[in-house]
Amino acid sequence: MVDALTILIAAGDNEPAALGLDSYQWVSIAMLALVGIFIWKKVPGLITGGLDSKIQEIKDQLDEAKNLRAEAEALRDEYATKIKDAEKHAEDMLANAERDADAILKKAEADGKLMVERRKRMAEDKIATAEREAVAEVKSVAVNAAAAAARTLIADRHDAEADKKLADEMISSI
Repeated sequence: MVDALTILIAAGDNEPAALGLDSYQWVSIAMLALVGIFIWKKVPGLITGGLDSKIQEIKDQLDEAKNLRAEAEALRDEYATKIKDAEKHAEDMLANAERDADAILKKAEADGKLMVERRKRMAEDKIATAEREAVAEVKSVAVNAAAAAARTLIADRHDAEADKKLADEMISSI
């Protein structure tokens, strides 16, 4: 075997040939036969069909991605709107709470003033009652003291003769 290979290499330009065709011609024929078999078995159609299906699959994925993106943007916009609404609602609630607090404070101030006035009137009434009672008591004590003093003076300065004189004056005036 080494000898045959050595001979072929030694031959140099002598390339093998069969049926009068050189090797490059046989390669060309084999290639044509292979291409023919591919065409006969519809390999290009299979390849293009596979590529077309892959292209369609990629297009479907892109469409799905576009739809998902549109949904995500819609959700983002919806939540942004909800956040704005919630902030506005919170501001309204705060404003209402401030108004309610102001109203409660005003009412409490008015009620406090009314209560102070009522208590002041009650205190003034109690003071006036206490004054009337004190004046009445002082008058009573003064009357009792005056009556006692008068009794004492009359008892000391009036004797039987003065009584007779007083009785006579009274009778004559009638």
